Amino acid sequence: MSSVEEFRAEIRGWLKTHLSGSFAALKGRGGPGREHEAFAERLAWERHMAAHGWTCVGWPEEYGGRGATIEEQIAFHEEYALADAPARVNHIGEQLLGPTLIDHGTEEQKARFLPPVRAVEELWCQGYSEPGAGSDLAAVRTRAVREDDAWVVTGQKIWTSLAHEAQWCFVLARTDPGSRRHAGLSCLLVPLDRPGVEIRPIVQLTGTSEFNEVFFDGARTDAANVVGAPGDGWRIAMATLGYERGVSTLGQQVGFRRELDALVALARRNGAAADPDIRDRLTRAWAGLEALRAGALRGTDPSAAKLYWSHWHRDLGELALEVCGPAATLAAAAPYELDDWQRLFLFSRADTVYAGSSEIQRNIIAERVLGLPKEPRP
Repeated sequence: MSSVEEFRAEIRGWLKTHLSGSFAALKGRGGPGREHEAFAERLAWERHMAAHGWTCVGWPEEYGGRGATIEEQIAFHEEYALADAPARVNHIGEQLLGPTLIDHGTEEQKARFLPPVRAVEELWCQGYSEPGAGSDLAAVRTRAVREDDAWVVTGQKIWTSLAHEAQWCFVLARTDPGSRRHAGLSCLLVPLDRPGVEIRPIVQLTGTSEFNEVFFDGARTDAANVVGAPGDGWRIAMATLGYERGVSTLGQQVGFRRELDALVALARRNGAAADPDIRDRLTRAWAGLEALRAGALRGTDPSAAKLYWSHWHRDLGELALEVCGPAATLAAAAPYELDDWQRLFLFSRADTVYAGSSEIQRNIIAERVLGLPKEPRP
């Protein structure tokens, strides 16, 4: 048995043993559009994972991880999804902040911030998008001014996932007042429990609130809490976005497979599969998911991968309502209770917008991957 197979067997056995008892009820809970589900219980589960060494498996051992290879990380995420384990609450800290600090942080920052992430004692959110600066991240207007031993942050962030549950936020802010676009930005680590920070949940189409507006009005963070050099924020931000589209997406694809398999089963039960058009679209969905997995294993460009999976998942949501039929247009119960297929349809509308809109991804692919002329800009 290879080391990867042994690693896969180890995590599979651990999940079978530990995702039981009080934790068994968490199977399938949480995830996009459903982050409100059993949050406290999922947090307890993830701390249980940490106590047994199953968080941050890809981090180097010196920082509390297992030093897992890429192949082992893929195995971990796939087995976690196959076990129908609950959605992770610490994804942003573990998958985004942690690798950023490991590669670009100071030794003091690593010592202060990495252990609480690995132990799931401090949760993080990502302060990038703003009104008028979402996919166009270089248009950030949130500013930070150095005052003695602190940075003072003023501005607004939006679509900030799980900010209402987080204790910290890594914020992209303009620290050079005369700078424009990519220059003069810095990545700051900002506590959310201090004066000058206000968090307002945003009600989504699903009726839930996992995104937030975050307002900074003179919020302070220590001067040492800048990742990289002041003014180097664009490079740090791009590195973080690269981690965001890493191996954890393989687990996401296992979730997609479960959704597709369930939809095929529903189409067979309710007779929708008798429609040749429905059969064709289900087959195309299967083929698309196979292509998505092959591309991920091969190392598809992150922008191309994001463009492809987001449209695939949005199309699956539309197909789900076609399979469900006219009744899918009605809420499952008053006042606004949705079933899983309705929630999939509504939330997947955002897939092509968050983490970089499809329009922006197409520009990146055209200009940076294919080397085509840049889009004219005023």
